Amino acid sequence: MNNQTNSVVLSKDMLDLEEDEDLEVFSKKILSTDEDPAPNSPSSMVNQYQLDEDEQQSDSTKDLFVTVDSPESHVTAIETFIMYRVITQTTRSEFDSCEYEVLRRYQDFVWLRSKLEETHPTLIVHPLPEKFVMKGMVERFNDDFIETRKKALHRFLNKIAGHPILSFNQHFKLFLTAQDLSTHKKQGPGFLSRMGDTVRSVASSVWGIKSRPEEFTLMQEYVENFGCKISSVDKVTQRIIKEQREYLDELKQYGPLYSQWAEVEEDLHDPLQLVANCVDQCSKETEKQIQQLSDVMVPAFHEYVLCTEVIKNVMKRRDNIQAYFETKNEALASKKADQDVGHLEKEVEALADRMETANNALKGDWVNWQNSMRADLKSAFISTAEKNVECYEKCLAVWESFLLSQRRDPIELQDEDALN
Repeated sequence: MNNQTNSVVLSKDMLDLEEDEDLEVFSKKILSTDEDPAPNSPSSMVNQYQLDEDEQQSDSTKDLFVTVDSPESHVTAIETFIMYRVITQTTRSEFDSCEYEVLRRYQDFVWLRSKLEETHPTLIVHPLPEKFVMKGMVERFNDDFIETRKKALHRFLNKIAGHPILSFNQHFKLFLTAQDLSTHKKQGPGFLSRMGDTVRSVASSVWGIKSRPEEFTLMQEYVENFGCKISSVDKVTQRIIKEQREYLDELKQYGPLYSQWAEVEEDLHDPLQLVANCVDQCSKETEKQIQQLSDVMVPAFHEYVLCTEVIKNVMKRRDNIQAYFETKNEALASKKADQDVGHLEKEVEALADRMETANNALKGDWVNWQNSMRADLKSAFISTAEKNVECYEKCLAVWESFLLSQRRDPIELQDEDALN
């Protein structure tokens, strides 16, 4: 990797500058921390950028706020797990109180998501973070893993809280308000009901559908392409982080070498020590960039890698609904000569209504998901761009300062030292 950009010596053109005064003015502007960036500086231009108004949800229009925090480890005789505090604040009339505080573990989030998918099979329910340890995590419950999961669970609940349909789901309300969720988790469809759904799903996948509406075919193609691209970006980003960490380790050893050299080279002591300081500052900025990628970019990319799998499953459920309707409709057509087909006609009518409802739900949620995805990724890009500009400006400033110090008259420097 060529990450050494942060700390490389300035280009030849820069070295050929003869106007020390211009250089000094430039360095002072960059080094200044008490004033705002110059109007035309990169950081200023980035800060002026705002997301489109229609992609931002003002807090003044929200009526449901959910926070996940305070993870605590619990150890029993048979397992170890983490409990998270979930705080809800709302002005909705269907809630008995305006604020709730409950404790939830990961399995509770899994239960909630399964209930949302069960109730709304063709809505896109945001994914949960994976249950198992992510690559690179040494311990399942180390601090980094817990913090990463806490943030992902917080985003999951807030995606639901901001959804125009899912946020009004009764299971979601129970999750946010019930102190003891175990009694509610035991209530669910019976074995025969679940068996019937499974049989219909398997049968539908065998039958297939005769003609999927073109809009859903295009949707599926988009998801396939999007999934391939963002999965590749996710993998490369994680590889870049790994390489940057290796580079950072080398950089942290690089600076002290100059300090050690300065101790035995009297005539070069000052410039060598300044180089060591510059390298040290650049290593700190590189560490911040790596942290930005780890905390912002990777979670954003990986979250939407998981989203593509969610949407593929939603598409399958929609296809199953259509396939089951088509099968029953064919059965009805073959029995038209029979007298007793009233019950089958009603079933076909109900299935037609269900298919139309499922199609409309998915079409509406697809638009909502695309807008959310674009806003999330754009926010991650802007945040990372701001951090990169900030880090590069600081690195540039320290090297400019070094360059300026080496161009000044040695007699002038000696006078300053005498005054000090």
